[in-house]
Amino acid sequence: MQKIRKGDKVVILAGKDKGRTGEVIQVMPKEDHAVVRGVNMVKRHQRQSQTQEAGIINKEAPLHLSNIAIVDKDGKPTRVGFKFVDGKKVRVAKRSGDVIDG
Repeated sequence: MQKIRKGDKVVILAGKDKGRTGEVIQVMPKEDHAVVRGVNMVKRHQRQSQTQEAGIINKEAPLHLSNIAIVDKDGKPTRVGFKFVDGKKVRVAKRSGDVIDG
């Protein structure tokens, strides 16, 4: 089970976008990276294809999982732990002790 999953609300802890929040679009567990909507934007040159026009496009680049943290109910970053509730393994916020939905 992973600590950060697709759809989680996260805050950036380091880098040029430090302090910004966003939603996780994609998680790549083998590379220990995640893509967050609207954060870590980079410009890429796009060759023309049948579906897309040529030009320079903005897109999100992956961030290392160590540089992002889940947002707790008070809006601050929290670490994630695991606990068994009713025989199921669930994620728990270390700051507040609440179960993280997902």
